[in-house]
Amino acid sequence: MKTLQLAGLEPLNVTTESNFINIGERTNVTGSRRFARLIREGLYDEALAVAREQVEGGAQILDVNMDEGLIDGPVAMRTFLNLIAAEPDIARVPIMIDSSDFTVIEAGLQVLQGKGVVNSISLKAGEGEFLDQARRIRRYGAAVVVMAFDEQGQADTYERRIAICERAYGLLRGIGFPAQDIIFDPNVFPVATGMAEHRRNAIDFIEATRWIRTNLPGAHVSGGVSNVSFSFRGNPVVREAMHSAFLFHAIRAGMDLGIVNPTLLGVYDDIPADLLERVEDVLLDRRDDAAERLLEWADANGSAAARGPKEEAAWKQLPWRERIQHALVNGLTECIEDDAEAARVELGSPLAVIEGPLMDGMNEVGDRFGAGKMFLPQVVKSARVMKAAVAYLTPYLEAEKSGGKPAATVVLATVKGDVHDIGKNIVGVVLGCNGYRVVDLGVMVPKHEILDAAEREGADVIGLSGLITPSLEEMAEVAELMAERGMTQPLLIGGATTSRVHTAVKLAPRAPGVAVVHVNDASRAVPVVAQLVSDGQRGAFLAEVEADQTKVRTHYERDRAAKTLLPLDAARAAAWQPGSGPAPAPAQPGVHVFDHVPVATLRPLIDWGPFFQAWGLAGAYPRILQDEIVGEEARKVQADAEALLDRWAAGEHVRPCAAAGLFAARKVGPESVDVAGHRFEFLRQQLPQRDGIQRSLADALAEEDHIGCFATGVHGVEEWAAEQDDYASILAKAVGDRLAEALAEWLHREVRTRLWGYAPDEALSNEELIRERYAGIRPAPGYPACPDHEDKRAIWSLLDVEARLGMRLTETLAMTPAAAVSGYYFAHPDARYFAVGQIGGDQLSDYAERRGFEPARARKALAMNVDLA
Repeated sequence: MKTLQLAGLEPLNVTTESNFINIGERTNVTGSRRFARLIREGLYDEALAVAREQVEGGAQILDVNMDEGLIDGPVAMRTFLNLIAAEPDIARVPIMIDSSDFTVIEAGLQVLQGKGVVNSISLKAGEGEFLDQARRIRRYGAAVVVMAFDEQGQADTYERRIAICERAYGLLRGIGFPAQDIIFDPNVFPVATGMAEHRRNAIDFIEATRWIRTNLPGAHVSGGVSNVSFSFRGNPVVREAMHSAFLFHAIRAGMDLGIVNPTLLGVYDDIPADLLERVEDVLLDRRDDAAERLLEWADANGSAAARGPKEEAAWKQLPWRERIQHALVNGLTECIEDDAEAARVELGSPLAVIEGPLMDGMNEVGDRFGAGKMFLPQVVKSARVMKAAVAYLTPYLEAEKSGGKPAATVVLATVKGDVHDIGKNIVGVVLGCNGYRVVDLGVMVPKHEILDAAEREGADVIGLSGLITPSLEEMAEVAELMAERGMTQPLLIGGATTSRVHTAVKLAPRAPGVAVVHVNDASRAVPVVAQLVSDGQRGAFLAEVEADQTKVRTHYERDRAAKTLLPLDAARAAAWQPGSGPAPAPAQPGVHVFDHVPVATLRPLIDWGPFFQAWGLAGAYPRILQDEIVGEEARKVQADAEALLDRWAAGEHVRPCAAAGLFAARKVGPESVDVAGHRFEFLRQQLPQRDGIQRSLADALAEEDHIGCFATGVHGVEEWAAEQDDYASILAKAVGDRLAEALAEWLHREVRTRLWGYAPDEALSNEELIRERYAGIRPAPGYPACPDHEDKRAIWSLLDVEARLGMRLTETLAMTPAAAVSGYYFAHPDARYFAVGQIGGDQLSDYAERRGFEPARARKALAMNVDLA
């Protein structure tokens, strides 16, 4: 089943792993008197500040509503959304256009960037208007919130909620509206109003949510959380408790989005037991006097129930261990350094503090977040506390350099055929800093050597890394060999092409008796390894992993069975038909070699975003440099990178080199292209596309046309890194990767403006280059539009890459040096990037025949598209 995909400047994928998507509610004139006043008075700069506060406070979607009698809704909506679009720190999140007036909604859709959500449409005016609005929303490419409201009014019972939602779902699916873009709001109404008919308002919403997620495949559920506590206006403690408890139960039932004010959201487990009991009695309608008992509690604890200084300070009187956990869970930094020092003195080691109370506290945060008891803004604050504590302890860690017995031995390796190791190296450093003995076998390590080393070193855990798709099969073969040898060490899987789904579906079943665990981020390695080597935690942790993988496999098989692929002939009949003819002939055809492009030439073209991602620093560049949590560290690591670039620019340490070739091309089949006697074999989409076009890269070419290919690499990075410490080595490789990408960007510009010359007057900024505002595309083998790596062989031959640039291909088609990029050039102005996705057996057979491959080899080359799309 496809997932809900939204986007501002950054994507937001709503999956089963997303926990809960928090929709900021303060840019809504009906819910914020301050925001309404600012819009009425035309104070849009101050209104933008409200939006910025919401995003910085953890809102993952912004709800924008302009429904107020004294406001011109369409004008205000267009104006505000246009202003947001010019503020990258706000525009990074998707927008929810919220209005009961469809003219306001459409005004917003006409200027909205990215993919947003319309809130809302309903059946209150009948099916005709409902479907007309849905079709128009779909044409704009937005998702939609559907209110449980029909011609008879709002649904106020469980039965009415599910009946309306089922009817609306059937109508929307009938016009081809994607299931994953349908979000139901089954109406959150107040409870404890004193009216008997309102008693089941909360529990009916929760049960309707569970029914929707079970019976309406792909659909999502949202709601306005603050409505549930409307009866307790002016009583923030009761309202916090009601919101947290309501969300806890609604999320477990399947609610995955919601409009909520984070400032009125407490931690579920911190709700006093007597208050929680009364709140849940009301929400779940557990007793007849539930409302009266909750009102009694509110009266007994003060009409405002505000926390006074005594209550706020009470936690400071707890023992240091409990204070640390309280500070981490509640995001309180004021005492963390004193508590970290108290812990260090008592435990005798800064490492013991990190591995003990600090890690215990962060595990508690992780558990609560995973269980829906804490939410993103709170987790961000917890991370800030942890960072402050570790920063305080770091000098003691550096001074201690204890030679004591390590916690456990971890053997790490990048698998055979793959040369990428930045992520693996970061994991190794993080584990080493936490007292683990790390044996790093390097890159291109055959499976027998990995397992021999694991046995020789007495490994407690084995970790495998890989970046390219063929590495997945190498990992599977390592897992199989472990099972054959009877090895029982846990096997950690990480790297760019790995995933939780692939690990559960393709790796774990091939290694019975071996615990195969996916680690999606270097920062998760320490808590995962800590649980795997702990006698007290390993059993429960592995049971959780096994249960999760079983669930993933079940969902995967269900979703795969639900997918209907077009036959290859039908997909070809729906191929993209470009509106214009062949690209112009290249001004300078043939191969062009650039043996040494100066580092200074490439620096202005560096895209720094992926550099910070490599370090696990989340945020878009340049905003990340001012981030209150990671900004200081981001500035430091970028300063180190700039200093390294200064050294590389001034010396002969690295050599960026590149080659581009521009050739006549002839289509010899729907997806086959002959280039100077070499064949490029492309794939075609078979999953039905929303616009009805089933794309292949070959569609961008006329029968007789021109195509380009290229290779870029940065020599000397590995040699430099080998002479540095861990930090400087990782830094060098991360910077080297950015230089290789900058070189590819520079080379493509040379091709567009001079060598091919189809865009001689192009004048784009670096930001516009990063956003690919130029004409034409440069897809790379192994990426979604061309997932097969095999065409690298043709590129290497056409450009004579090994002889001209000294770059090689491994047996599994990884490139060396590791800081390298290669791909194709398509000049058609309407060519765009896309994902091939899942293909059928008919295309697999056709591909094998075109390549001259045995079926097994073809399946291995396209495993992710045949088995995991």
